[in-house]
Amino acid sequence: MKYRNLGNTEIQVSEIGFGTWTLALDWWGKKLEEEESIKMLKRAYDLGINFFETADMYGKGKSEKLLAKAFKDMRNEVIYSTKWGYDMYGANQIGHGEIPQKHNPEFLDYALSESLNRLETDFVDVYSLHNPKMDAIQNNALFDRLDELVKTGKIKSHGVALGPAIGWEKEGLYAIENRNIVCLQTVYNILEQDPGRVFFNAVNKNSSKSVGIMVRVPDASGVLTGKVNEHTVFDKNDHRNNRKREWIIQAMKKIEKLKPIADSHGWNITELSMKYILSQKEISVLLPTVTSLEEIDLFAQISDGNYLSADEKTQIERMYENNFDMPKLIA
Repeated sequence: MKYRNLGNTEIQVSEIGFGTWTLALDWWGKKLEEEESIKMLKRAYDLGINFFETADMYGKGKSEKLLAKAFKDMRNEVIYSTKWGYDMYGANQIGHGEIPQKHNPEFLDYALSESLNRLETDFVDVYSLHNPKMDAIQNNALFDRLDELVKTGKIKSHGVALGPAIGWEKEGLYAIENRNIVCLQTVYNILEQDPGRVFFNAVNKNSSKSVGIMVRVPDASGVLTGKVNEHTVFDKNDHRNNRKREWIIQAMKKIEKLKPIADSHGWNITELSMKYILSQKEISVLLPTVTSLEEIDLFAQISDGNYLSADEKTQIERMYENNFDMPKLIA
C-alpha cells in the first residue's frame, strides 16, 4: 500500500480508502450484517488501508458505530473522515430522497458532538460538509467556526463533499478558491472525467493551498468492475437505478476501446481504471465501492506505484474528449 499527504496536511492517507456507506445502507444491492462489516474493516486495515470515510447519515450513525467497534483502542492508527449537514435528527429519510440540510454553526457543533460520541473519539481527522449547496459554501460564519474547531483540536481538518450526483462544478470551484479546505470529494472515473478535471486545474492554480481530491464512484457504478452491464436489472433499493440503459450500453463499448491499453500492461479494466485515477497527482485518496472481503483484497493490491505514463494518460483523455468516437447521448 502506498500513501499520500491529504492536501496540505501532514496526514498520511492510504491511496485506497474505505468508504463505509455500503456497510450501513443496502443501496448497492447487498445488505451486510455487522459481523461481516467489522471483518471487512479489519481486513482493510491489515492490508494497509488507514483511511476510513463515513457520514453521520449512513444508517443514521450505523457506520460510525461500526468503525468504533472495529478499531476500539486503535484510534491513533486509523484516520476517520466523516461528514455532516443533513438534519437526520429532525427528519426521516424516505427511500433515496434527500432530507433538509442544516449547514450552520449551531448545527455543526451539535452534529460533531454526536459523531464524536458514536465514533468513541475526541477528535475527527477530516470533517466535511455533506452535499452542500452554494449558500452553505458561501457562509463565512460557518467556515470561521470550522477553522476554530481545527484550533481546538476537535477536528484536524475540514473539507467539502460534493453531490449527491456528478457535477457541482461551481460549488467545488468556489470551495477550492475561497475556503481553507484540505480536501474536496467528487465523482471521478475514467468514463466520467468532468468536473474532476476542472477541479484538478483549480487545485494546480491554487497550489499554495494544496487541496487534495478525494474520489468516489471510481468504478462508474460497477460498470468498470464488471458488476454491471447492459443486461443488469437493479433491485428497487439500488441507487444505481438512475443509470440510463443507453449510458450503460455505450459505456460497455467504451470499455472495449480501453482494453488494448490495459492489455499492454497485463491489467484488467478494473486495474486500468483505478490506476488511471492514481496516476493523477492531484488525487489524495480513492474510495472504491466495497461490498466483500474479496473486493478489499482486489483494490488494495492496485496501490503499488505502477501507474500510467504521461503519454498514456493523454491518450485516454483525448479518447474521453472525443467521447470515444461515439455520438453524445441526449441528457
